[in-house]
Amino acid sequence: MKKILVSALFIGASMAVNAQKINLGKAAGVVSKGASALTFSNADAVKLSKESVDYMDKNNPVAGPKDPYTVRLNKLFAKHKSQDGLNLNYKVYKVSDINAFACADGSVRVFSSLMDIMTDDELLAVIGHEIGHVKNEDTKDAIKSAYLKAAALDAASSASSTVANLSESQVGKMANAFLDASHSKKQENQADDYSYDFMKSNNYNVVGAYTAFKKLALLSEGSTQSKFQKMFNSHPDSNKRAEAIKKRAEKDGLWKDPGTVSLPKTKLTK
Repeated sequence: MKKILVSALFIGASMAVNAQKINLGKAAGVVSKGASALTFSNADAVKLSKESVDYMDKNNPVAGPKDPYTVRLNKLFAKHKSQDGLNLNYKVYKVSDINAFACADGSVRVFSSLMDIMTDDELLAVIGHEIGHVKNEDTKDAIKSAYLKAAALDAASSASSTVANLSESQVGKMANAFLDASHSKKQENQADDYSYDFMKSNNYNVVGAYTAFKKLALLSEGSTQSKFQKMFNSHPDSNKRAEAIKKRAEKDGLWKDPGTVSLPKTKLTK
């Protein structure tokens, strides 16, 4: 089986814009006492990522096969279940967080509130970015760190070459730590490049990547929530990322002015 590493979140750590947010049960992060010596393989990253996403699938409302969100996502991404050597699977979480993420086992999870504000072209760009993080193998260290926090390993036990089996509560803690992980600005920019190339090679409208970032910029400007603001502070500036997309599209002769970008007042998925 193809071994692939954990992807980072496109928009950032689990961001609640309403009262409801992604459910991690009673899990809460704990601080690891050490464990830098742990031998951690790509296979370990895949295994632990699958455990994390299985836990989140069980503890969050997943849109059913006939749900409009699932129907829309399948329409967009059915042909990308095998993309660039990666075996991918997609589901929708019906939660109020505006987010999306991908994991080492090929799981891609898109949140319904993100789908509510993004057009089809913008969603294609978002998940193209997520696939880029997976393909670029950005966050092996992030899932390792999440595992260590969940297991609360000390320096002595961390020297083991075997990744221990976790209890359900520890898996929940690992999922929580994973969602709180972030990538470097360089990694985010590289995933942006992958997203653009994904859009271009599949003859999608690359301007969707531009408008997606413009919408993120609008969200960051209107946010009063500290976690939301912290996430944007740790990511490259959304307007600058949009302008980088525009520059590439102009160079490739693919730029079409979308006009003023605004957040929709009604849900785009009904």
